[in-house]
Amino acid sequence: MKITFLGTGTSQGIPIIGSTHPVCLSKNPKDKRLRVSVLIEWDEYKYVIDCGPDFRQQMLRENCSKIDGIIFTHEHSDHVAGLDDIRPLCYWNGSMNIYAHERVIKSIKKRYDYIFEAENKYPGAPDVVINVIENKPFKLPEMEVVPINADHHFVQVFGFRFQDFAYLTDIKTVEANEIEKLKDIKVLVVNALRITPHISHFNLEEALDFINLIKPEKAYLTHISHLLGFHDNVEKELPKNVFLAYDGLKITL
Repeated sequence: MKITFLGTGTSQGIPIIGSTHPVCLSKNPKDKRLRVSVLIEWDEYKYVIDCGPDFRQQMLRENCSKIDGIIFTHEHSDHVAGLDDIRPLCYWNGSMNIYAHERVIKSIKKRYDYIFEAENKYPGAPDVVINVIENKPFKLPEMEVVPINADHHFVQVFGFRFQDFAYLTDIKTVEANEIEKLKDIKVLVVNALRITPHISHFNLEEALDFINLIKPEKAYLTHISHLLGFHDNVEKELPKNVFLAYDGLKITL
């Protein structure tokens, strides 16, 4: 299994428009972060978790001309606003499978009503196949995916476990029975927004406490804001098995 971090930034990305914060002005490519998303590949299959407003740029950067489906964590704009950009993928490869909670599907239908028109659909609009997921394992080709239910303040959000890899973003609280699903994980990805506490995201301390609770072999931090600090400085202070993810990072399990 190969994981590519398509984006590792928070909802505004880094740099933020108009910001003069030192991290936003950094020349280090690892301090430049598109909206959060990952590409997961196994055998000949490719799936993306979340499809934010930087999706087109991410697909071009990775020279990715085919994906088999998009799995959504939740409905916030930085996770769904790139859906229209699947149009060329649908043109070349046919309808796109999308996987999401029923609430998220309803939100996407409202935002992109023209994609779901049953009659007189606009030519060139994306074609999607809806797969509603609940808090129970679901099947992809040659893969069982286990949802991890969590809370993003007052918004329900899914993380996902793919065999020995788990990806959780935009989480603030996770119940004990959901944490149990992460037992014996090898690689864990989790959000770490900034140093100071935040109402709907783990800060760095909370993320590290969560990692210490799960005890993966390796952990990567994502959904990072400029307020976490410079990539190189933060990574020097992390435990030896914890790393800051960055855009374009590839790991293999």
